[in-house]
Amino acid sequence: MTQKAIYPGTFDPFTNGHLDVLERALNIFQEVVVVIADNSQKQTLFSVEERLSMIREIIEDYPAVSVEVLHDGLLADYARQKGARAIVRGVRQVKDFEYEFQISLLNRHLYPEVTTVFLMPNVKYTYVASSIIKEVAMLGGDVSKFVHSSVLKSLHGKLEESKQHKPNNI
Repeated sequence: MTQKAIYPGTFDPFTNGHLDVLERALNIFQEVVVVIADNSQKQTLFSVEERLSMIREIIEDYPAVSVEVLHDGLLADYARQKGARAIVRGVRQVKDFEYEFQISLLNRHLYPEVTTVFLMPNVKYTYVASSIIKEVAMLGGDVSKFVHSSVLKSLHGKLEESKQHKPNNI
């Protein structure tokens, strides 16, 4: 039986912390599907297509990893449809755990055969969150140690794009 896990998230953008958790998951599971949540309630910097493209580039050297998009529906139903036995969640701090714990109990109720696996990233990524990366980059800070080069290039492109759309203050 193939051990398949799904690793869901918004991944806006995919950070080195996300990659670290993914690599840890590959030490446990034979196959991991990165699942981009297309959450219309969440304001994202990158479109689903852009996130899909960036993650595909990052994982191209990981044959046991694929990336898909969950447009709507419950994660538990998606996991069942894909035959996943585990949901991987990265946990950086206690606050993350409290929220993820509640979600994992609900997913267990909806799909009893699935187990949520909490993985902590390397300590150097415990303070790295996509929202912080975006903010630091928008304020001109160097985030190159926290994201893949393709993500950095995309971030710079988005920043240039937003500068061009800002009206000049007179």
